[in-house]
Amino acid sequence: MREDSSDPLGEFRRVNLYGTINLARQCVDAGVRRFVYLSSIGVNGLVTGPDSCFTEADIPNPHNGYAVSKWEAEKALMEIAKEYKLEVVIIRPPLIYGPDAPGNFGMLLRLVQKRIPLPFLGIRNRRSFIALDNLIDFILLCLSHPMAKNEIFLVSDDQDISTPDLVKQIAEVARLPNRSFYLPLWVLSLLMKLGGFGDREPGLIGSLRVDITKAKTLLGWSPPVSIQQSIYKVISCKSN
Repeated sequence: MREDSSDPLGEFRRVNLYGTINLARQCVDAGVRRFVYLSSIGVNGLVTGPDSCFTEADIPNPHNGYAVSKWEAEKALMEIAKEYKLEVVIIRPPLIYGPDAPGNFGMLLRLVQKRIPLPFLGIRNRRSFIALDNLIDFILLCLSHPMAKNEIFLVSDDQDISTPDLVKQIAEVARLPNRSFYLPLWVLSLLMKLGGFGDREPGLIGSLRVDITKAKTLLGWSPPVSIQQSIYKVISCKSN
């Protein structure tokens, strides 16, 4: 997501919008019945409050070029679904983690494994994540469930946790010391900006929660793997 293009939105649209439209039309020509599209929770927005959640009924509020291109692709797919006999299912996941995960999860894992003290004990956020295994399980369900047709779903592990709790769980599973310490949020925020990590601040300090009630009630889905089990699998893969 560290764009180096002079026109990042144009590049995102080239792949996420026009590429998706092209693929969907080829699916129509090939007689494909259902198209499952992996979008992004960024379509809903960047952050929530610690006591509020994004839902499928929210008015979209994409916060950057990537999220804008995903939202535009969603709308284009729904138009194609109306015009042709193509069923569309849209999934908006939050941060996806698994072996070799990039982003904030991968960064936290590396820092804990290097036993670096982390100034996160003052963070009081709540965030939704989804393990790769849980996401794959949900995608497989959406391929065939009749009630998934032309629907949008938010998905997660259904276990919202804070950044310091995530660090604690990683340390416990890895059997490493949790060297987190307290630092006022304003100091942490300033240090991240000065260190060139200001773009990571919302994901580490802010809250982002999703409500998966629709997936549970309409499709009867629940995440088969817990966060603890998923972290254990990630660390086991890294050590092998």
